[in-house]
Amino acid sequence: MMRISPIQHFLLVFDHDADRLIETIPFGEDNERAVAAYAAKEKEFEGRARIEIVLIGSDSLETVKLTHANYFDGSAAASKYFSLAG
Repeated sequence: MMRISPIQHFLLVFDHDADRLIETIPFGEDNERAVAAYAAKEKEFEGRARIEIVLIGSDSLETVKLTHANYFDGSAAASKYFSLAG
């Protein structure tokens, strides 16, 4: 029988002007605290359209780095140039 890992919550804050991830905050399995922190970050950066705030649930940060690699490997910064080409 395959064991399913509990969902871990990670809050990512990406600054598109700086082209970098400025915060990675782990919350473990505490989804209520993660959602509250997400709302607080949204309020903190209100009006700053170039700041992207993402709350992700996954089995590990390593998986998040694979599924959302664009935040970690610099490709989020490069993606803006592709959107201008289309």
